[in-house]
Amino acid sequence: MALRMKASMFVGLFLLSLAWKAWATVQVNMEDRVEVFLGDTAQITCMFTVSDSPDNVIIQWYMITKTNVRLRIYYGNSTMQVVDRGGQFTDKISVNGMGNSSEVVLTIRDVKLEDELEFICQVNEMSVGSEEGRTMLRVFASPDRPIITGEESGISVSNENPSKMGSCEARNGYPRPNITWYRDQSSLQNTPGEVSVVTLVTKESSGLYTVQSDLHLNVVKEDKDSFFYCEVSYLVPGGTKMTETNKINITVYYPTTSLDVWVESPKGRVKEGDTVEVHCRANGNPQPPFTFMHNMEELKSEPNVLVLKDVTRQSNGNITCTALDLDTYEETLGQTELFVDYLDPAVLIPKDTHVMAQGEELMVTCNALSSLPTHTVWFKKGKKVAEGHTLTLKDAVFDMAGTYMCVVKVPSVEGLETTGSLRVFVQGRPEIKKSADPVQEVSPEKTQKLSCHARGYPTPVITWSSSDKSQVLKLSQRETEDEVLSVVSVKVTSDITAYCNASNKHGTVSVSFSLKAIVQTTSSALSTTVTTPLVPVTVVAPVTVTTVTPVTPPKRVKKEGSGVVIAVIIICILLLAILGSVLYFLYKKGKLPCGRSGKQDLTKPNKGGIVVEMKSDNTEEAVLLSVNGDKKPPSDQGDKYMYVQK
Repeated sequence: MALRMKASMFVGLFLLSLAWKAWATVQVNMEDRVEVFLGDTAQITCMFTVSDSPDNVIIQWYMITKTNVRLRIYYGNSTMQVVDRGGQFTDKISVNGMGNSSEVVLTIRDVKLEDELEFICQVNEMSVGSEEGRTMLRVFASPDRPIITGEESGISVSNENPSKMGSCEARNGYPRPNITWYRDQSSLQNTPGEVSVVTLVTKESSGLYTVQSDLHLNVVKEDKDSFFYCEVSYLVPGGTKMTETNKINITVYYPTTSLDVWVESPKGRVKEGDTVEVHCRANGNPQPPFTFMHNMEELKSEPNVLVLKDVTRQSNGNITCTALDLDTYEETLGQTELFVDYLDPAVLIPKDTHVMAQGEELMVTCNALSSLPTHTVWFKKGKKVAEGHTLTLKDAVFDMAGTYMCVVKVPSVEGLETTGSLRVFVQGRPEIKKSADPVQEVSPEKTQKLSCHARGYPTPVITWSSSDKSQVLKLSQRETEDEVLSVVSVKVTSDITAYCNASNKHGTVSVSFSLKAIVQTTSSALSTTVTTPLVPVTVVAPVTVTTVTPVTPPKRVKKEGSGVVIAVIIICILLLAILGSVLYFLYKKGKLPCGRSGKQDLTKPNKGGIVVEMKSDNTEEAVLLSVNGDKKPPSDQGDKYMYVQK
């Protein structure tokens, strides 16, 4: 009985032990992969859960080498942490984080390409055993900007096999980049006989990849306008990126099938005298050599330009351009028509010169032969006088004489014009243009210039004469076909009249110039001076009085009235002499009264004063002076007095 009970207890303890082991477990969770750029820091997380005490947990990190060897790089628990020495991660890893239901992080600094390995996190618990998880570390490096180059020599469409047209290169990428070619917006794939893409992959000593892709293409003519580029795609942490190159255009050679021939210069219509440039262009590439023919005659030219200088209406005709294909030796023709507009010299009827009598009528026509409609305008002295091919002059007078110019233009062609002229003479008795001042005043013994302008046809002859037979000196004479201008000089000694006579076979006319000799006279200006002593004295002070006469400008007096002027001057001088004598006499007698105004009492002496009396009569003047004298005023109280203070 006792033995049965012990056996039962042992079995129970054993079953309890088994149950406990079943309940005590370790769980480890890790990411499948961790991705980083070359040179960055990688963190690999190991998350674990232990049902027993975490103090008994040991963490170990392993790596799987390229040769599939498992090597430990770290181990530790809550009390210690050890990095295995001598491995590639000895100096670049660290581990942190421990505890129940916790995580441990493996940190790898400055990740290299050789660090792209599988890492194992093993969690050990003494009572329940161990569990592990795995993570793959992936390393990425973005390539340099791709470079594209095109075939510089050009590609011919006549090549039977695809020709290399460009190369694209992506350097220093990891993992290996991929290159795709595009024409415009369409990708190019390997197509037998049309498209061939050759890719060369190079692994550099650094472990990075360089990829070169060459595109071989069977080009067509339309490719001359196409743009080619390549697209580089590469992996990065968490995705894929793409980079495009610059777009290039290739030179495509293709045969000529047609020619364009045109007149490049001048623009618009061509007129006689122009320099004409004819251009020729082929639709092939490269441009073939050209030959120009004008009316079946071969002409020298530039590579694709024919220059015709000073063209005439005889230059009209067909211009042919011929191109020779140097590969097939086939000729291609192109042509254009050249038409030169012309305008012949103007023809006037009557022409050159025409003489008409006064009162007559004249009709003049002006025409010029042209390939296009014309327009005619008449000018005289730069002013427009008429429009149309006919000019009519009615009731001819001298003013109608002169040169008439007709200008014939082609309105539709700039610069195409011609001119003609007609000189019209109106015959008749001369006319003399009126002088601005037929009467002129001249100082004696002076020389005066006279001019006489006459017109008529035939040209008038001018002669000069004078009333007193004075010498007339001719200075100049200018003649035209129907006008004459004569300039002379005359010395004036007295009043004379000069005559200008103009004559031709139709009669004589004359005009007179009256020259008046004038004499310039000047009246002397007199001043008044009064001298008195500085202090009052009883002696008589000498006084000097001079009559003042207003200054008048010189008068121009005709010679026949000079005697009257001389008589007036003599009378004035005599009056001044008499006035001076009277004043001196009164002064010597001491009878000159003095006063401050006409109302002052003149019976009282006025010491130190001077009184000047001025008569209102214009024929004479009386001046009364008194120095310390007792003199009664004059009997005429209507006289005016002016007091002069010493």
